[in-house]
Amino acid sequence: MEKFYITTAIAYVNAEPHIGFALELLQADVLARYHRLNDDNVYFLTGTDEHGTKVAEAAKKAGKEPKDFVDDIAKKYIKLAEALNISNNDFIRTSDKVRHWPTAIKIWNKLLENGDLYKKDYEGLYCTGHEAFIKKSELIDGPPSPNGFGRASQCSVHKTEPQIVKEENWFFRLSKYKDEIRKKIEDDELKIVPTSRKNEIVNLLKDAEDVSFSRPIESLKWGIPVPNDPTQTMYVWTDALTNYISALGYDKDDAKFKDFWPADVHLIGKDILRFHAMIWPGILLACGIPLPKAIYVHGFITVDDEKMSKSLGNVIDPFELIDKYGVDAVRYFLLREIPSDEDGDFSYKKIEDRYNGELANGLGNLVQRVATLIDDKLDGELIHNDASFDKELKNNDNLRDFFDDKKFDDYISDFKLHEALGNHISSKISFANKFIDLNKPWAIVNSDPERFIIVMNILVLMIHNISWLLYPFIPQTCEKIFETFGVGGKKEIEDRFKCLIKKGQGLFPRIS
Repeated sequence: MEKFYITTAIAYVNAEPHIGFALELLQADVLARYHRLNDDNVYFLTGTDEHGTKVAEAAKKAGKEPKDFVDDIAKKYIKLAEALNISNNDFIRTSDKVRHWPTAIKIWNKLLENGDLYKKDYEGLYCTGHEAFIKKSELIDGPPSPNGFGRASQCSVHKTEPQIVKEENWFFRLSKYKDEIRKKIEDDELKIVPTSRKNEIVNLLKDAEDVSFSRPIESLKWGIPVPNDPTQTMYVWTDALTNYISALGYDKDDAKFKDFWPADVHLIGKDILRFHAMIWPGILLACGIPLPKAIYVHGFITVDDEKMSKSLGNVIDPFELIDKYGVDAVRYFLLREIPSDEDGDFSYKKIEDRYNGELANGLGNLVQRVATLIDDKLDGELIHNDASFDKELKNNDNLRDFFDDKKFDDYISDFKLHEALGNHISSKISFANKFIDLNKPWAIVNSDPERFIIVMNILVLMIHNISWLLYPFIPQTCEKIFETFGVGGKKEIEDRFKCLIKKGQGLFPRIS
């Protein structure tokens, strides 16, 4: 049994959950479930990032103390994982003084002991959206000034004007490690997916400078105090990035850390790549900790081709989507419609088109047709003939191709989940429905009963194959299919000569 440790980014709790983080949870869940099906020992971590200026400001605006505020928001992220049927093993919170703080403090002290932290005065552009200092090269021109005097410079990501900040901070010697990090990324020792993101970070590393690792306590009170320096608070990313090892008990030298680290996949959004592919590897190298094996980077979700924003009133609530369409329809749509490693667009029309076209007319129709035939024509019981099926497989190239799933495994390992669904599974469902139309089992049940049994065996095995490929994506639906065809949720049918069919209700009633 091989181990597989996967993490999402920890969600920043200055606001309630949105579908962007829902997508990230789903993508990680597919990978975790896929590896479990392959008998790997999986540990799947998600959580919440609860310190920083933005959180403190959001708490003040809500009229709450920061701790009360983050407790309330964290519960909503936990609820979202439950509502989406996410199979995470753990949920870490950076405000947890027992589980998380000791590791952040231990890492800080190691960096200090190694001479990788130093204190200096600094003046720079601080983006509250990033919770980071940014360079002038990361700015763009904003809209024209109301008084007609030029344009203000804005952060290219958050479209807000940065503050000019002058303060004394602790700095981390990232420049000391940038060449080693770059080489490991270029050699795919730290694999960045997709390649475009790899090229982006390699270019950024060429000019990487030392980075601020603390803020004065007057600027940032809500966070982890810097050890032995009461004037400073740990910079939010210094604190947050260590969640990936604090959850494994790094501070206690826990067996879980030894069993699962290094992470096999950090799954993150493109806006936080530089923190995970520059600063985090630098911290790990400085502390003598192995680097993660891979960072998978997803894009953003737009809504009707517009950026999601409160001002436009187009922020999509994932809980409302689940209530309206059902959890597996939402899972399927987001994983199928949004390219795993690029930006993608959401619209209610698109989700309903996918639902009716691929779930109701495709998968649901296939399962219902086959179950009905076996229930009506065979009294719900199918005798399976291995020899006849093997002979059919040997003489039919298309059937052999149908049961060849190497391409599916390649899509998963390349972080092309949308193509695993769209190019591989969806084409199988279409092929199986066409196979029914071509062979017309309802017409040959009396005229050629032997052929009828062969056709029905092939169809059941097709559905069995499709269901197991689909399981990481829409597990509740696949469990219904297993129940319908009496296989008891086992990957290998115990009694391959008899499948007891239990005809149920349609999996996906059409949306009118």
